[in-house]
Amino acid sequence: MSLKATPPERIKVKTAEAAKAERFNPRHRIYVRKTEGIWSQLRRRMGWVMIGLFLILPWLNWDARQAVLFDLGERKFHVFALTVWPQDLILLAFLFMMAAFALFFVTTFLGRVWCGYMCPQSVWTFIFIWFEEKIEGPRNKRMKLDQAPWDWNKLWRKSAKHGAWIAISLFTALTFISFFEPARNLYLDVFTGQASAGIYFWTAFFTLATYGNAGWMREIMCLHMCPYARFQSVMFDKDTFIVGYNAARGETRGPRGRKQDPKALGLGDCIDCSLCVQVCPTGIDIRNGLQYECINCGACIDACDDVMSKMNYAKGLISYTTERQLEGGRSKVGRPKLVGYGVAFGGILMAFLYMLMTLAPVQVDVLRDRNQLFRENRDGLIENVYTLKILNKTEQPQQFALAVEGLDTYQWQGPQSIEVKAGEVFTLPVSIAVDPVELDRPMRDITFIVADRQNGTEARAASRFISQM
Repeated sequence: MSLKATPPERIKVKTAEAAKAERFNPRHRIYVRKTEGIWSQLRRRMGWVMIGLFLILPWLNWDARQAVLFDLGERKFHVFALTVWPQDLILLAFLFMMAAFALFFVTTFLGRVWCGYMCPQSVWTFIFIWFEEKIEGPRNKRMKLDQAPWDWNKLWRKSAKHGAWIAISLFTALTFISFFEPARNLYLDVFTGQASAGIYFWTAFFTLATYGNAGWMREIMCLHMCPYARFQSVMFDKDTFIVGYNAARGETRGPRGRKQDPKALGLGDCIDCSLCVQVCPTGIDIRNGLQYECINCGACIDACDDVMSKMNYAKGLISYTTERQLEGGRSKVGRPKLVGYGVAFGGILMAFLYMLMTLAPVQVDVLRDRNQLFRENRDGLIENVYTLKILNKTEQPQQFALAVEGLDTYQWQGPQSIEVKAGEVFTLPVSIAVDPVELDRPMRDITFIVADRQNGTEARAASRFISQM
């Protein structure tokens, strides 16, 4: 039997444009197969915890207000009993640094588990896939439905799926906005047409963003848009726990019957069923080695373990392991990079907690009179003029007593006891007069004190008293 050469005109070469078009063609998209197992259950439970916190927090109350509310209009963030003002935004910087080093530590130790178990993109994608399965059916039925011509069955299923996706996206958008606008007024205003144009804009924006990301883009976000996927390899080493395939045990791949001895057939434990690929949300083949697209969700582990059980083989052909273990070595936990990230995280955490515990309920700023450094009043005293700006960070009006340190004797011109409303910035001009005999140098460092005698708290602000040029 002779082989016939294919005529050149029938040879089809894929151009870069054609390959790109095929990659984003809906008919070639990833159809994720449902899987069950310990890691899938853990992922779902952690996802429910994240969703639960996201949905419940805007509806909790604290002292007759929303417990968690980032009020941008009033420029204050409420987190239960804590109120953070713009002057305290250094706390936000420390919070971001803590999150960064926590992510570095977890990634160095456990790989990209944040992406697989707690990332909102992954959590919402799995929610959308759940609705897709309930409406359109399992993986094989979804593939056939996409290939089938448009009829009533396809029309109503596709309409129901996208309707559910849009409803989830709208609810997600309103819940997210509820962290910035009071939740109890937001929903009523939006659905009665009383909300502002800005509210409607952001509702539409986050609805479309959620619908597009979790419904259509999915793995594209993880593969091409998420920066974490790009720099994670910097934190990986041979002792990082990853989802890995034991090639020494699995190769050579090939199908066989349950009762057949793979060794007699010259085969490894992998039966080449491709289930590990079908359940992967990013569509990779873990058997090709570590890839940056892997989000460490463990779905392929559950699928492979299920197949190994049915074949009466030992589980763990695909497992959470390290590169060193796959090479036959023993992993090291306490390595310098991991310890360094842990120490950095612990140090920033302690600094954050200290700043949080020492957060003063009152703040004072002092502005000197720029037009005249000092003057001599009609009594022959040297007088300096200041403007005090006193911020009451509490939710109740406070009574404050004012004083100054650094001068032995002085005359205070202006009130020394004031009441500042909740959240108010109280502006108070005062002047300090001192007998020239008491001044032994042309400039003295002084400190203004604003004290709440009832609560025993005070705030200090440094300034200077000038008597000579």
